[in-house]
Amino acid sequence: MTDPTTPAHIPDASTPTTTEPHRTWQRYVAIGDSFTEGMSDLDPSDPSGDAYRGWADVLAGHLSARAAAAGVDFGYANLAVRGRKLDDIVGQQLDAALELSPDLVSMVGGGNDILRPKVDLDALAARLESAVERIRATGADVLLATPADPAEAGLLSSLRGRHGIHTANLFSIAQRHGCHVLNLWQLAALRGWSQWAEDRIHLTTEGHRRVAHAAAQALGVEGVDEAWLTRPDAPTAGRRIDELREHGAWVRTHVAPWVQRRVTGRSSGDGRTPKRPTLAPVQPAPLP
Repeated sequence: MTDPTTPAHIPDASTPTTTEPHRTWQRYVAIGDSFTEGMSDLDPSDPSGDAYRGWADVLAGHLSARAAAAGVDFGYANLAVRGRKLDDIVGQQLDAALELSPDLVSMVGGGNDILRPKVDLDALAARLESAVERIRATGADVLLATPADPAEAGLLSSLRGRHGIHTANLFSIAQRHGCHVLNLWQLAALRGWSQWAEDRIHLTTEGHRRVAHAAAQALGVEGVDEAWLTRPDAPTAGRRIDELREHGAWVRTHVAPWVQRRVTGRSSGDGRTPKRPTLAPVQPAPLP
């Protein structure tokens, strides 16, 4: 029976959906950190200049259009908050997500843990797998995401080994539990700096657009422009002195404040709440 407290325009969790491989999801919940919150893709509809859109919001618009075409309702919640580590994502965020009875959960986390000087990647994978098991036990589908390949990311290229192991662990988890995987590792477009914001950690608007297409393809839905696979810029060999100057500016502007927060036990997400804490309708829109 439909919960009388559930708005009429949001489908009840018991509402049947079509079957795979062309499932029409009706209750999508995204959990994670700044990547899923949408930094640094500023939301053009928010005048404050402090709200972000991002790939998950873009994907939700496309899933909403699919639901509308199928004659069913659609609701979307985004519980991701910048700076969050995996324990919070698979803990508080996941608890809140499951209370919304989703039929699709995107769970992207671990990136902030991997940036720490020390990290147990196997323990990280075990926590992720336990979270996947919880979600799959409800009958919901799961979308995971690998890290991008940082081979050409300058100082961040030192993370390539960790990213590679984490990627292998994610694919193993997905294979065991039937999850969809947003494979950012193979997305050549993200290896060019044009897709990354000034801080070199978050995607530009164009980067988020490409990831939304990659996510749609990972879910097996139509409407994907495979041009997102192509790389918009070719690797260039700049002068060493210019590269060092750019790295120095980046360290002063972005790395030093990050280190300071770590030393003082603070996070960029302190005091922040999710931007879409409850299921709500989304304007149907094709992938841009």
